[in-house]
Parts: sequence; structure tokens; C-alpha cells
Amino acid sequence: MVVDEVERAALDGVFHALADGTRRDIVVRTLAAEYSVSALSRLYPMTFAAVQKHVAVLERAALVTKRRSGREQLVTGNVDTVRRAARLLDQLEVVWLARMERFGAVLAEDPDPEGTA
Repeated sequence: MVVDEVERAALDGVFHALADGTRRDIVVRTLAAEYSVSALSRLYPMTFAAVQKHVAVLERAALVTKRRSGREQLVTGNVDTVRRAARLLDQLEVVWLARMERFGAVLAEDPDPEGTA
């Protein structure tokens, strides 16, 4: 599993953005449908400006894209970025499971390494 520095920085931004529950919810909603920032702001107990800031973090992480339609800013989730993060998590799971298997094998080899049984 090799992740170059550019990819590492991009994924750091993705996971930072997803660390917040409101931002995760915005991603889920905007993957299902396009929302205006105004419509999103009505869904959360915070100011319009706070929702705009959350959307800006998600946009910098490439988890959503924004486009203008008249006076509205429309937000759409970016499934490719979510898939890229999921692939990394899948790779980490493979590494972790292999380590756990090796650990189990070591324990099975010598159940009493101290010879105290």
C-alpha cells in the first residue's frame, strides 16, 4: 500500500472533513440529491454562515462540488472522493487483518512462552 505525498495530503483533508458529524450528514444528503446551501442551512440548528463554512471544508476536500444557479449555490456530493477514501480504508483493513492473523499464529505456536505451566 503506497500512498504518495499528494494523495496523503488529499486523504488527510477528506478524513478531517469527515471527522465532523454535520459534514458527514451533508455528504450523505448531497450524494443522494443536490441541495442549495440555503436548503441545507434549514436542516441544521446553526446559522447559514456556519453551514456555508461546513460546505467550504467539504469542497476543499473534494467531497462536494458547488455550482451557481441564479442566486443559489447548489451542492452535490462527489462519490469518487468517497470511493477513494473507502479504498484506503479497505487497504488498511487488509493490513490489520493480516497482522491479527500473524499475532494469532504466534500465540498458537507457544501457549506458554515462560514455561510456567
